[in-house]
Amino acid sequence: MKIYHSVGTFKGVGGLDLYYQSWNPRGKIKAILVLVHGLGGHSGLYKNIIEHLLPQQYAVYGLDLRGHGQSPGQRGYINTWAEFRDDVRNFLQMIQKQQPGCPIFLFGHSMGGMIVLEYVLRYPEDTSALQGVISVAPSIGEVGVSPVRVLLGKMLSRVWPRFSLNTGLDADAGSRDPQIVATYAKDSLRHTRATARFSTEFFTTLAWINAHAHEWKVPLLILHGGADRVVLPGGSELFYQRVTYSDKLRIEYPGAYHDLHCDINYCEVLTDLSSWMEKHLPAEVGQLEVVMSNE
Repeated sequence: MKIYHSVGTFKGVGGLDLYYQSWNPRGKIKAILVLVHGLGGHSGLYKNIIEHLLPQQYAVYGLDLRGHGQSPGQRGYINTWAEFRDDVRNFLQMIQKQQPGCPIFLFGHSMGGMIVLEYVLRYPEDTSALQGVISVAPSIGEVGVSPVRVLLGKMLSRVWPRFSLNTGLDADAGSRDPQIVATYAKDSLRHTRATARFSTEFFTTLAWINAHAHEWKVPLLILHGGADRVVLPGGSELFYQRVTYSDKLRIEYPGAYHDLHCDINYCEVLTDLSSWMEKHLPAEVGQLEVVMSNE
């Protein structure tokens, strides 16, 4: 099938030019999936999702967070968590201008799953533009980082906030497919860094999200691998239980690893994803013509 792939930049917090990509099917679209990647990742890691959704007439947009991929900034550094949150907000506003009136689903993987949860809780006034939120293996519980590294980050955050360490996360824990794992080391856009300031902002935000889970008011889908060693599945289960909003669903895949979109059961995962999205489309989806700036 013919698709339109485009790249560009948009203004993040402080005027930083952040990189993004979009994939649009030819003709009309019924909704947009907005991708927010995890720590050390980038927008180019979700090929399976894009190939699954485009034939169903979904468009996909993905950004590279600051300090990641093809966006500027020190790898793994932020001044405050609000930079991530408001960068995503700016990205969504840009998409709404490009595709006015089109239904939007917000998808976050790993740290991206944490970012989208915090964004929705911080900005409930923005949720009228969202059909639903999909949080995949969200970093909202115990993570597979050494306690020594965590303690060091807390100690250095005030005096040396840009101090950077390797996260020490197990690369083999991403997927049960060895061919996928082999591509990680070859991907020059990936990184394994986190800074002292990032560490303290991460854990402060984690506590805030869990304290405000009861305020959630948007259709929610959580997907998690039962054998995830990067972000243990118990954290997303606890968050899910704290959400009192009735339109929620959590699916845990026994034996599955962290990167569900490219684990050996990814077809099952993506079928569950698109099925849930179909159920949450507006009753009458206005089939909107794709407006491509390069046409």
